[in-house]
Amino acid sequence: MKHYAIVVSMYSQLLGVSYNVCSFNILVNCFCSHLFSQVKVKGIRPDIVTYNCLIHAMYNFGQQEEATRLFNKMMDNNISLDIVTYDILVDAHCKDGKNSKAIDTIDTMKKQGIELDVVTYNILVDAHCREGMVFEAIDTVDTMIKQVIEPNVVTYNSLINGHCLQNRMDKARKVFHLMIKKGCAPDISSYNIMINGYCEDRRIEETKELFHEIFQKGPIPATVTYNTLTQGMCQLGRVSSACELLRKMLAFGQVPNVVTCLNLLNGLCKSDKLEEALELFRAMRNSKLELNIVCYNILIGGLCKSGHIEVGKELFHKLSVYGLKPDVYTYAIMINGFCKQGLPDEAY
Repeated sequence: MKHYAIVVSMYSQLLGVSYNVCSFNILVNCFCSHLFSQVKVKGIRPDIVTYNCLIHAMYNFGQQEEATRLFNKMMDNNISLDIVTYDILVDAHCKDGKNSKAIDTIDTMKKQGIELDVVTYNILVDAHCREGMVFEAIDTVDTMIKQVIEPNVVTYNSLINGHCLQNRMDKARKVFHLMIKKGCAPDISSYNIMINGYCEDRRIEETKELFHEIFQKGPIPATVTYNTLTQGMCQLGRVSSACELLRKMLAFGQVPNVVTCLNLLNGLCKSDKLEEALELFRAMRNSKLELNIVCYNILIGGLCKSGHIEVGKELFHKLSVYGLKPDVYTYAIMINGFCKQGLPDEAY
């Protein structure tokens, strides 16, 4: 028996207690299920929108079996499914890697006289691209156009991403230009995908050109845009350029997150720029960023590698002060550092 009401009641009694994202996910799920049960208790007949919302939530929380049971219950109760219901099901099957089931669901749609919309096609295109089946994705887009359904920015983004995942950046760029030619303006996701692709292909100059183009065309760069670019620059040893990008980010009023700082911290440590790394680390600690053990591992690793084993050791012993516990990587870094310094007793 599902005790949703009890969980919801417990939440109200535990105000002030710290929660993590898993706790909130459980609560959101319980609120949805509890509210749905209350609808029936109050004599209100749930309509298709009600069911769609709940099925969508169930799939998002990984409750495929419960969602399938609810779907079957809808069928048993002769509730007419709409395009939204089918899109949710197709998307769930594709994300679960069950493309054949997604196709079966689409066949059922057609038999029910429900025509595919742009959302349905986009789900299929994205699924094909993520599985490396770009040509199948292109065929799907061709079918879509024949049905007089115009591809939108989501469609083009999936195709661009598909080519990027296959390291075919020239083809990705062609799709990028094609969408512009067709009157479909790229959004920030389009640029993020292209920038990430160029970074993965180590084509930093094209990446920088595309980044400057963003400011000319209008989309506001997201934090993820800066993160992708700083990571790419650091991987190519262009740490100074990455630090300059951080300064520009701050100048434009963008707030870096922990990933931005991790990229730079890692780059500075690998480039033996320990003073700058320590300065950045202090700035991170003084900000509202929540530093995790990965941040400390990077800095401790950089200190040990450069021979500053005592400073690394001091930071290691302060972890508990900051409410953190060393993980297996922390211990490995310290043991390796002591051994390289000829201090095996310290390592043990």
